[in-house]
Amino acid sequence: MRVVHVTQPVEAGVAAVVLDLALAQRARGWSVVVVCPPTGWLADRARGLGIDVRPWHATRQPGPMLVKEVLALRRVLTRLAPDVVHLHSSKAGLVGRLAVRGRVPTVFQPHLWSFQTARGVLRTASTWWERRASRWTHLVVCVSDDELVIGREAGVTAPAEVVCNGVDTDRLRPRANTVARAALGLAPGPLAVCVGRLATLKGQDQLLSAWPEVLALVPDARLVLVGDGPDGHGWRSTHPTADHESVRWWGHSDDPAPFYTAADVVVLPSRAEGMALVPLEAMACGRPVVAFDVGGVRQSVADAGAVVPAGDIGALAAAVAHRLTDPGLAAAEGRRGRQRAELLFDRSRMADQIATLVDKLARGRIT
Repeated sequence: MRVVHVTQPVEAGVAAVVLDLALAQRARGWSVVVVCPPTGWLADRARGLGIDVRPWHATRQPGPMLVKEVLALRRVLTRLAPDVVHLHSSKAGLVGRLAVRGRVPTVFQPHLWSFQTARGVLRTASTWWERRASRWTHLVVCVSDDELVIGREAGVTAPAEVVCNGVDTDRLRPRANTVARAALGLAPGPLAVCVGRLATLKGQDQLLSAWPEVLALVPDARLVLVGDGPDGHGWRSTHPTADHESVRWWGHSDDPAPFYTAADVVVLPSRAEGMALVPLEAMACGRPVVAFDVGGVRQSVADAGAVVPAGDIGALAAAVAHRLTDPGLAAAEGRRGRQRAELLFDRSRMADQIATLVDKLARGRIT
């Protein structure tokens, strides 16, 4: 079996899923190739682990180089002659399906539909494209029930299955937060942590807007923002809460596990998601999660934290403050989260489910 994974972006959650799948499929004895831009976290990590990486120069968003990207990817895939092509995210899904046009069994995993983040004419065009691209898609893999429902409502008719994201529950385990805080140089006291790319979609600006309400209830609370991204500089320059003494901008970290362990509560203020990895990682570490009710969140978090109406700043603040002032509640939710991570969101389960689907597709058993 030769499987080729194609992706852009090459960092954060999508890249982590691609790497997990590539390693698990190689362990099955399959021939696995990752096609992606030649620099970035995914390419570096995959090469370091002995995964075959082929360069594909592509931007994160569609643009004037689209035709060139399609032709370049077509040449790479022609040389590789895969049994199955697995396309990750909307950009690879667009270019990959234009390049392959259904001639090779094709899996598309959106990790959040492109039309969910587009506006106006771009939203209309993205929705039209996803409907049309169904004819070149042998299987859509959605990471949550919400994502599948949204796709069907938009008119995506390709065969589809839900395979929830998974995380490494052996590496991510509950540990004492005192040790993690000492290692990170964080003082004792109520601590909220937000991990993610600093981008409008991830919504850290919404958390900053909620933070004064948290401080009104928990005056000694502190917030650590872990990550970098395109909107970080603007928020730090203009948001009125950005330079408050209780807020720390940590920057990028290759290993978020110590931050989850150090936290009393982990916050996900996203505006949209397919199924975010951050809640799953936090739950694996035994920490409660507070998040807006966007795609996949209710399915992942359930009773391991609080899921509040999307965009409701007051509800977000109240839920965060509640867990910072009630250690018993936070601990109980953390225990339930760990159980959920082990039972439902372990990465080996995710990899096994996708491998089974890919094998069926290659054998012509999915129609």
